[in-house]
Amino acid sequence: QDEDFLVEPLRYNRIKRETLDSMWQAISANKQPFLSFLDRKAALMGKDKLAWYDVDAPVSLGSFQSKTFSFDEAVDYIIEHFASFGPKLADFSLDAVKNRWIEAENRSGKRPGGYCEDYPESKESRIFMTFTGSASDMSTLAHELGHAFHSHVMRDLPDLNTRYAMNVAETASTFAETIISAATVREASNDEEKISLLNTKLENATAMFLNIHARYLFEKSFYTERMNGFVTAERLSGMMEAAQKEAYQGALSDYHPLFWASKLHFFIDDVPFYNFPYTFGFLFSLGIYAQSLQQTENFEETYISLLRDTGSMATEELVMKHLGADITQPDFWNQGLEIMAGDVEEFLRLTEKYI
Repeated sequence: QDEDFLVEPLRYNRIKRETLDSMWQAISANKQPFLSFLDRKAALMGKDKLAWYDVDAPVSLGSFQSKTFSFDEAVDYIIEHFASFGPKLADFSLDAVKNRWIEAENRSGKRPGGYCEDYPESKESRIFMTFTGSASDMSTLAHELGHAFHSHVMRDLPDLNTRYAMNVAETASTFAETIISAATVREASNDEEKISLLNTKLENATAMFLNIHARYLFEKSFYTERMNGFVTAERLSGMMEAAQKEAYQGALSDYHPLFWASKLHFFIDDVPFYNFPYTFGFLFSLGIYAQSLQQTENFEETYISLLRDTGSMATEELVMKHLGADITQPDFWNQGLEIMAGDVEEFLRLTEKYI
């Protein structure tokens, strides 16, 4: 009874409690590589342990200088590597560029980031982003094209069948971004560039597996305690720090007890647990990516069929139908974790000489 508050977010995301528990259990059992990444990053910065505010610090070693791309170069790179996955994703993305669906100008007063909006009546999408030439911006462009592709493959479905839940909303975007980030690491021109790119990938992974785990643990604690009465600001800070220490397994020197007050997601009161769907979507996409590496022939058709059903099926049924996997068990989740653990191994190997 103390977890009845999970009923609504589970229903909203169309998953079972066994699925959510299985995902967090898989993450908890496989945190060591990501703790090792944090330890190595601390050593590279000359620290015994990272503080909360150090976790997302860039890693620049040797004579490394960030590679930059023109918008056209980024588009060519994305199309080339999308085509290595499948022609439909590549052709759609090229059409989006040719039809001027992307507003990417870097101009004064324009905020950074990226956003994709679908227009069902015209069956088109529009992407708003600020392209500054970085590898990160190229990944953002791929991410938003992934969102647009998700809408594109559902364009002929009834409106009600296109309304997918938050936990699968990032499936196509994260999958597309993973194709490009994997390619940039694979094709890095030297070790220093590869280290920087791996650091960016692993910062994202630690956010999903550690930071968001802390948010989830905090919110569970909050709802449990709130059932018994008012929760003070001091108590909220105590619960926040305790959740961070548990999620990061004591790997940091300093934490952020006021994170509950600074993170907007905790104040979106119409969507409880505005946290685990991010981790779910990230690891779900990695699981799909892992299967794409194994089933290289005609996987794009399997992928498109899965995307088309995201608005009309419970997630367990969706994955079983298209991937033959049981997401109430850890095996599916372990696939994605193993991919990121491989990136950690490469990061540790490449940075050994800098310690």
